[in-house]
Amino acid sequence: MGASQSREGLELSDSDREDGNEETNKKEVKYEDVEEELQRSSERRQKTPSSVDEVEAKLRALKLKYGSSQKPNIKNAVKLYLHVNGNTPKAKWITSENLTTYSFLKSCSGNDDEEEEDDDEEEEDDDSWWFLKVGSKIRVRVSSETQLKTFGDQRRVDFVAQGVWALKFFSDEDYKIFVEKFQACLFENTYGFEATEANKLKVYGKDFIGWANPEVADDSMWEDAEESFSKSPNSATPVRANDLMEEFEEAADDGIKSLALGALENSFLVGDSGIQVVKNFSHGIQGKGIYVNIDNGNRDTRGAGSSLAYSTPKKALLMKAETNMLLMSPINEGRPHTSGLHQLDIETGKIVTEWKFGKDGVDISMRDITNDSKGAQLDPSGSTFLGLDDNRLCRWDMRDRNGMVQNLATSSAPVLNWAQGHQFSRGTNFQCFATTGDGSIVVGSLDGKIRLYSVNSMRQAKTAFPGLGSPITHVDVTYDGKWILGTTDSYLILICAIFTDKDGKTKTGFSGRMGNRISAPRLLKLTPLDSHLAGVDNKFRNAQFSWVTEDGKQERHLVATVGKFSVIWNFQQVKNGTHDCYRHQEGLKSCYCYKIVLKDDSIVDSRFMHEKFAVTDLPEAPLVIATPMKVSSLSISSRLRD
Repeated sequence: MGASQSREGLELSDSDREDGNEETNKKEVKYEDVEEELQRSSERRQKTPSSVDEVEAKLRALKLKYGSSQKPNIKNAVKLYLHVNGNTPKAKWITSENLTTYSFLKSCSGNDDEEEEDDDEEEEDDDSWWFLKVGSKIRVRVSSETQLKTFGDQRRVDFVAQGVWALKFFSDEDYKIFVEKFQACLFENTYGFEATEANKLKVYGKDFIGWANPEVADDSMWEDAEESFSKSPNSATPVRANDLMEEFEEAADDGIKSLALGALENSFLVGDSGIQVVKNFSHGIQGKGIYVNIDNGNRDTRGAGSSLAYSTPKKALLMKAETNMLLMSPINEGRPHTSGLHQLDIETGKIVTEWKFGKDGVDISMRDITNDSKGAQLDPSGSTFLGLDDNRLCRWDMRDRNGMVQNLATSSAPVLNWAQGHQFSRGTNFQCFATTGDGSIVVGSLDGKIRLYSVNSMRQAKTAFPGLGSPITHVDVTYDGKWILGTTDSYLILICAIFTDKDGKTKTGFSGRMGNRISAPRLLKLTPLDSHLAGVDNKFRNAQFSWVTEDGKQERHLVATVGKFSVIWNFQQVKNGTHDCYRHQEGLKSCYCYKIVLKDDSIVDSRFMHEKFAVTDLPEAPLVIATPMKVSSLSISSRLRD
């Protein structure tokens, strides 16, 4: 689906989309257009009231049968609404239950169907979980997958539970009690023990207590960052349907498995049997008609005797001024680990050698590789790169220990030299990593922790952020090392790594210990409606900053993939703590101000081209979106950057 066809679908990013018409006592109510909604909606969207409060006001104005507005004398009483018709013109809220009750229940060990009512005498069970139950229609485990979104000004919460639902509370006190209990149950389900202040201190540590209690966190660094940029618009939905313009779409010669963007002349689409070479332009990427087949007949004879098996690469890493590419193929399907690499000479189209990973004479595996720094792929003399395994962080060198290039003709599968690094005893469970412009390293882990290592040492992290319990599946960092972006299945976490040391100097967590002046992170989420519309494959993947490789330049956008969605945030706006999106929220600030590009197939990757391909009237470089059989290039208008 091209951008011109999918622009209307981009309106899914409007958080007001979850507000709409209501059906009371099974009678559908027709409404007049509402001026505020008219301004925010496109010409194809049916105009509807923008909140449940407005729905109720109109119902009263129409003198429909309506229950008493007084608070019912029932514990945990709520009104239950259901969103229907997805993102079609007929989308609306309907009343599911005019009056019902909710409760938080704890399942018995090993049997989710057995539950105990929530009370102060609840028995502890290591294998039990908290569930939210609403009437007879909803029973869902309390987790980040519910995508709970709070509206304090409306005394309302929206969430996902095999559909998109809203609870409306009868008083501010009822609303606050629900939110506090939900957060307490979420903490216990995530960490395994009760949400007491002592346990929060145990999980986060005294330096990070602001992550558990954002209201006491030091946000001065976020505020300082805002001052360096012009203020964002006050609208929570500042972008419009024509902010993204698709320049062209390129058909792939083979099923695309990964995308390797170059900062020079070419980029590369890696497929099952080879690599398609495309040319970089200021308006995107376009095919050159060149395809490199990767099979036994196209490998240099110096590697013919290798025992390394070749399969579709999980990752392609450009090196040596983008004249060489390292291809990382998993050993077993479904697992990222590999025992070696294939090195492709792009100019000749040949696999010139097949490397093995080894340490102290023993073959080892790696789960990920990356360049030494953000701009290292542009270095023509580069011969080192970084490797990551579950409990290893290291630097590999393709030269021998005497500084000479290895004689590949005498070795069917030469072993890479472990040039620097550390093998941790156990428990780190590393998952992903990335580098800054100076070569500092950020590593994400299975337990949600994010560790920062200086360019000089891989043995001990300078800073270790506790995370929020969800595994970090991908991580990125800005060129200057000031901002870190972690990907989890259900949200993105944006961390400010800036702090002021005891001498008053501004530093990052890569170069020193941050102490207790640590800002609370911000979360980037889909609205419950968009999360539901994303379908069964609604997990975030590969969130990244736009691509900068020069001091003094600032990344402008963030992009992530969710199923058929490519989701774009304005970086400047996320940092602006005063915009409407953050008003009336509970807990960590969560940003829902994004734009969605909808494709007709699951997206393989979404990435911004190098900033050198930005032009004057379009100050952001094009966005490249790859699906298995197509690659699209989209330009972002100046309106999206503000």
